[in-house]
Amino acid sequence: MNMEQLETLKKRLDKIGVDVEFAANYPWIYIWKINGKRVTETFEANHGFTVGFLPARRDKPFHFTNLSEIFKLIRKYCNRQGYL
Repeated sequence: MNMEQLETLKKRLDKIGVDVEFAANYPWIYIWKINGKRVTETFEANHGFTVGFLPARRDKPFHFTNLSEIFKLIRKYCNRQGYL
């Protein structure tokens, strides 16, 4: 599957010292942890903070749900730990 956008986000966050872990439950992709802290908020799902959905077909690209909401969540968890 074409998950380049998600891989790019992970690499860029790693470069600035933010470690994110993702979890999947087809078709949802969740942010599972940020800097080792378990994410408890939900967004566009009942069981986690959804960053995107896996495409139904292999030739379709991955799409983020809402980048501004994703970065708000990342800032919230980083500010708790003295980052950003």
